[in-house]
Amino acid sequence: MSRDTEDGATPRTQRVPVGADPTKPNAARVYNYMLGGKDNYEVDQILAHQMLSVAPDTRTTAWFSRRFLLHAVEFAAEAGVRQFIDIGAGIPISPNVHEIAQKIEPSARVVAVDYDPVVHVHSNALLGSTAGVTAVLGDIRRPAAILEQLRAERLIDFDQPVAILIVGVLHYIMDDEDPAGIIATLRDAVAPGSYLAFTHATVDTHADFIDRSSSSTAGSSAQPRYRTRDEVAALLEGFDVLEPGVVTVQDWLDDDLPATKLVVLGGIGRTV
Repeated sequence: MSRDTEDGATPRTQRVPVGADPTKPNAARVYNYMLGGKDNYEVDQILAHQMLSVAPDTRTTAWFSRRFLLHAVEFAAEAGVRQFIDIGAGIPISPNVHEIAQKIEPSARVVAVDYDPVVHVHSNALLGSTAGVTAVLGDIRRPAAILEQLRAERLIDFDQPVAILIVGVLHYIMDDEDPAGIIATLRDAVAPGSYLAFTHATVDTHADFIDRSSSSTAGSSAQPRYRTRDEVAALLEGFDVLEPGVVTVQDWLDDDLPATKLVVLGGIGRTV
């Protein structure tokens, strides 16, 4: 048994969603609410406001994380990448990945991957008619299965560079679910000149926020695992890490943005 399981984290098999459960918070729906979206339930709003009661700037952190995602897409597209895999894509909110990528290169292809069947339905409804955009059901904790599907359906050409986006996801992966192994599997599958952009909440977050968010989400897909900066930085092993490195998402965007109680790091790596 892993340390996280001993400390109360829910084992992998119990964390896989089987459909919409309005009695348990969902990370994608909480994030949607924080960004002003309408695709969420009361239980998600309650958790969001519990977080906001401890850290009123959490909505600001969500916005910073979203801007980091779009910045990474723009960066990769301007570097010539024409394929994007958004893992843990969540419920689409404009501007979305494809809007940024296709503004730079109209032929850009985007695959939005999420493991929640309800999120997948939303994505299909909102993105299904958009040229070059495909929503697929897939679990980041099973990266080989995602890669196999993308190859089988010829959604991604892995002989060409691709940008993999994992924003707001990895801190929901428990230690026994092997986040480093997940990243390594994805890294080894892509061509040189590919990019990985990710975010991750850290233990530098305000202690009351960690306690509240952990206790309120126990047993749900929104249960977090906060990690140290060194643990987060280690996830980019094997990549050429772009400057300014693995730093707060604020530092990726602007030197003058305020610190927030929820501390989220961002990093971008390039395969060589």
